[in-house]
Amino acid sequence: MSERVVAVRVLVSGRVQGVWFRQSCAQAARAAGVSGWVRNRADGRVEAWFEGGRSAVEAMLDWSRVGPPRARVEAVAIEDEAPTGASGFAVE
Repeated sequence: MSERVVAVRVLVSGRVQGVWFRQSCAQAARAAGVSGWVRNRADGRVEAWFEGGRSAVEAMLDWSRVGPPRARVEAVAIEDEAPTGASGFAVE
């Protein structure tokens, strides 16, 4: 039996732009089998959409709380969303 598909929108605050956050996030998401996207926001935060099996999405939430080595994550806001059937993972 396969795991139920879930989706979340994530806003990550801190030193998260200019530290390879988006590219590292995309690599981690692809490795975890999570679909969605990640992008910088004008307010200095990074926004991401993670969609996939619950355990894979949870793994990406754990990753987002730390980020890549040069990042300094201060806060992660998570909103549950309805899955959209996303496929692949894009850096926007």
